[in-house]
Amino acid sequence: MSKFVIEPHFRLQEWVAEEKGYFRVAGLDYEFKEFIRSTDGAHHDTVGKSGAFQSIEKGRTSDVTCACHWTVNVAASKGLTKLYADVYSVAPSAVFVPANSPIKTPADLAGVPISVGYQSGSHYSTIQALEQYIPVDQIKLSFDEGLLFHRMEAFLDGKAQAATLFSGPYYLAEQLGFRKIIDNTFMIATMLNGDPDPEDVRKYFQALKRAQADIDLRPERYTHFYKNEFPERFHSVMDTRRWGPGERIVFEPYSKEIFGESFSWIASHEIFKPGDMGAGNYERSVVSLTDA
Repeated sequence: MSKFVIEPHFRLQEWVAEEKGYFRVAGLDYEFKEFIRSTDGAHHDTVGKSGAFQSIEKGRTSDVTCACHWTVNVAASKGLTKLYADVYSVAPSAVFVPANSPIKTPADLAGVPISVGYQSGSHYSTIQALEQYIPVDQIKLSFDEGLLFHRMEAFLDGKAQAATLFSGPYYLAEQLGFRKIIDNTFMIATMLNGDPDPEDVRKYFQALKRAQADIDLRPERYTHFYKNEFPERFHSVMDTRRWGPGERIVFEPYSKEIFGESFSWIASHEIFKPGDMGAGNYERSVVSLTDA
């Protein structure tokens, strides 16, 4: 049987579990692949209408991976993956503007291009946060700057008036004095790719649960791991001692009710073409090991 493949995903938990040997203690025969660091973030140079959903369509290489729950909802509904329903996570995210921007309130963002990733967490969460203040037809999103690191770099270089950033890039923008206009924290869902051994999946999350407790207790000990995920060109300006713990794994079910409400919201906002979201059947889209 092949080794269980682990890939970090813009968060601290996998790095902590690897450093402390929690995967080995759990008895997991695994391979830890640093895709982000090894490519120096190059896979985030994708621009335009290519985002999280498109990366799932192309296929991912690790046994367990993540994306915003909206995209995983649709991908699982279309049979591209299985949503692992025994956990979810929550990532800090916000719309930022430069410190000298005339934009002061969420309502000021009407008609202003906001850099987000296409059919990625920032796409959905920005609409969801701003529709409290702005008619949806006045929320202007820009997909030109690409995915997370590429989009962050363009924003820090002054190439975007506003950007939605999450986790590490969120903390860097905050550290550098960019102004947060509105929080749009969002949920992340887990996907099982292929047919991993259920016992391996249990062992993997057993290790992450221990890592999550360590991060909750002493986050300042582990924020340096953000540098493992950032392209090296940003390291000289990063003071991760000032950063927060980032994405938090919640060991509670991603329920049928959550799935249904999210699926309906996506459909009502026509983020996918009508009829291109799959059946939306929870039982066929998810896998749970709670009772297995």
